[in-house]
Amino acid sequence: MRLRWGELMVFPNNFPIMVGTTKMTMAMLLAVFVPCTQAGESAGSSRSLPAAATQDTVSLPDGWDPVRAGDQVMARLISVTAPHVRGAHDAEFTLVGRHAYIVSTVNDQRPGHSAADFEYVAMSIVNLDTLQVEVASLPIARSQQAFENETLPEGQCWVPRVIRYDDETLRVFFVSQRRGAHCQVWYRDFDLATRRFENRISRARLKTSLGTFDMQPGHFHACAAAGGFRRAPSDHGLYIFDSFKQFDGLTYVVINNFPGRQNALATVNDALDTFEIVAHMNEPQDLALSEASVERLPDGTWMAIFRSEAGERNYAFGTSQDGRTWTPAEYHDFVQGGTNSKPTFNRFGEVYYLGWQDAARIDDVRRSVFNVDVSRDGQIWQRKYRFETPDAFEYPTFKEHDGSVWLTISGRNQRTILFGKLFTMRTD
Repeated sequence: MRLRWGELMVFPNNFPIMVGTTKMTMAMLLAVFVPCTQAGESAGSSRSLPAAATQDTVSLPDGWDPVRAGDQVMARLISVTAPHVRGAHDAEFTLVGRHAYIVSTVNDQRPGHSAADFEYVAMSIVNLDTLQVEVASLPIARSQQAFENETLPEGQCWVPRVIRYDDETLRVFFVSQRRGAHCQVWYRDFDLATRRFENRISRARLKTSLGTFDMQPGHFHACAAAGGFRRAPSDHGLYIFDSFKQFDGLTYVVINNFPGRQNALATVNDALDTFEIVAHMNEPQDLALSEASVERLPDGTWMAIFRSEAGERNYAFGTSQDGRTWTPAEYHDFVQGGTNSKPTFNRFGEVYYLGWQDAARIDDVRRSVFNVDVSRDGQIWQRKYRFETPDAFEYPTFKEHDGSVWLTISGRNQRTILFGKLFTMRTD
């Protein structure tokens, strides 16, 4: 029996608390009684990847069972979307004080996501201490919405990303696009004290080797083409993809054009309104690379994991010594049997967490298995979590805050966004 998501949905007082009967597994009972710490989440039959016993391996308890650990995490996740939401996908979040601010693509008509105009972006706010959803699916932007300075064109709004702008403000980026006619990355600011969005939107800018322009796919492609990129331009699909990350005092992020199979590493200026391309990461082009996630290894080497739309669709890896010149991506033995979906790559403390979608299926459901492997050096990896559910586990995001690591996923087969704690970091 595989774990399905629990039916507990926590909302503000004006929303009903919905508790349904669902399959209760031993993992769900353990989630109540077993402390959620990195050292003691569970013990059982080990399914860890083989790893040499060196100082570079992560110390997992004897008998560590990645599936059991994954079941415990899933049992404590909560839904953060409002009852009227029918479809939700691709969440990102930031953590400020004792609250999580979660942004995602949602719609009120059907499960999943598409290029339909009824797709919009929204924010939910969760209290980290009580796991109460204090604000559920507050709209950020939708098709043809009029602001005091701009009116969005007809088309979907989606792929939101959020970052702390200053002590009082969050900045939310999102894409407005209509296939064949328009694609622009915008941003809108959110006041933490009043919990209101400013009634203005602004165009994000893209700095390339050819100049600085509105952040649109044509300018992104022209810069890559000037450096030898051969794929045809796409009129839509320019996204901020990976989480914002800090390296050497600068803010980095990955930019992606999914239909164009185009990727770049970029920095964000201090004003958080302009993205400057540092390096294009597209080779070899026949792997149709997309949706990369980037980290820095202990020796300073940059490493990226790429989704691939070619061949068996397994994940590929590229490296760089300076972040500007990248090796052609290639497969590595420590990731086998992956499939085309969003990967994750994070460092929490001294440990790297590599997340990737497994091609294996539960009840023949696509994206129903997700692995999270851990390493100290980016070379020797062990399996810490294996999430298995017929309700699908896809497009996760992981963030550390005040000694705990939290996550969001697209859950219940893209019907809601789920949020909760992955683990509490050891302090010894």
